Amino acid sequence: MVWAGIMINGRTRLHVVANGTMTGQRYIDEVLLPHVRLFRGAVGDKFVLMDDNATCYRTHAVQDCLDSEGIERLVWPARSPDLNPIENV
Repeated sequence: MVWAGIMINGRTRLHVVANGTMTGQRYIDEVLLPHVRLFRGAVGDKFVLMDDNATCYRTHAVQDCLDSEGIERLVWPARSPDLNPIENV
């Protein structure tokens, strides 16, 4: 499994999720803090995070981390094929 971030004029490096499955805490430690926080800092206040509504992204710990970092999450329906940009990458 891998994670990557994309935006109009940039992208992150691929992050390989090795040795186990993605959990909420692992998502915070390996993705949000080292990657998403930097993107948010580069973009500024207009940054909005869009994820695929995976269960591990919806934990209270993840939401607390997003709130503490000032990261807004785009609200959209789970499993929506119309709103999944990674399918086009």
